[in-house]
Amino acid sequence: MNRPIPWDDIRKPDRDYNVRLVPGGSQVPLYWGRDSDGRCLFIVELEGDNTALFRRSETSVHGIGVDLRLLDATRSQGLVLTLEQQVDRDLFLGLCQTLIASVQQAGGSTEALAVALAHLKRWKAFLAGRKTRMLSPEEIRGLFAELQFLRSLYQKLPQKAAVDAWCGPDGIHQDFIFGDTAVETKAVSGRERSTVRISSEDQLESTCDKLFLTIFRLSEMPESDRALSLNDQVRLIESELTDSEALEEFWVRLGACGYVDMREYDTPKLVVTGQRVFEVRDGFPRLIRSRLPTGIARVGYEIQLETLTPFECTADRIWGG
Repeated sequence: MNRPIPWDDIRKPDRDYNVRLVPGGSQVPLYWGRDSDGRCLFIVELEGDNTALFRRSETSVHGIGVDLRLLDATRSQGLVLTLEQQVDRDLFLGLCQTLIASVQQAGGSTEALAVALAHLKRWKAFLAGRKTRMLSPEEIRGLFAELQFLRSLYQKLPQKAAVDAWCGPDGIHQDFIFGDTAVETKAVSGRERSTVRISSEDQLESTCDKLFLTIFRLSEMPESDRALSLNDQVRLIESELTDSEALEEFWVRLGACGYVDMREYDTPKLVVTGQRVFEVRDGFPRLIRSRLPTGIARVGYEIQLETLTPFECTADRIWGG
């Protein structure tokens, strides 16, 4: 990721740990640290007794030790995160930076601890997923498009049902399946030629009665008031989901996609400059498993959008209109 690693400037102590204050004027003191084993630490200093809240919301995270302990220097409590060997430092740094951004807005120790533990639950979902790396630019745009469709879906369905219908993170052939309808979403750049990439022979074949291909044209417009980053899109959905079960499942599925809130996803800033919907039915130009010659598999191909005009429909068609 080519970003400074704060622990590199902290000397490994002979005993206990060494720390350095995180600058920024937070109401709650934050520290980078290293212990006598050379492990990287991140510490949130807390006032008062926060044991009950910690025990109520405590979560374990693979590769990261999470502990509430008495700090030697100040004799106050501290939420101490310790990097174990299973997770690399870049990922741990990403977690710490999101914690800093959130905790610095907290009004006190209780709020800071609650915010930190909520972030840890999201990281647990991320680290339990199949990907523990940065998303590529193409993956960022693809996920942005899926989330754009998800927002329209929970305007039509109960929120939990809408999130459950999001199948992309599960590796299902279509991104969304609800009732007798399947929807595959695609993102194309505002600069790209007029083709759409189909990544397998299964994406445009479904056992559902109805199958749609929805294409979002995304343009980078960092100066636009309508522009959203991937992080912005996620936070917007988080603010709109009022069903706690839907919100919890939403974070689980984001983790399976390989997403967690990191500052790298603050760019690009994207605007949906177009949406086209096509009904996949007889005559639709596609390569599908049931019609491939024997011995052919793992097919990827591109479709010229101009050839899809006869199959174009309004978004209302997805909802039965």
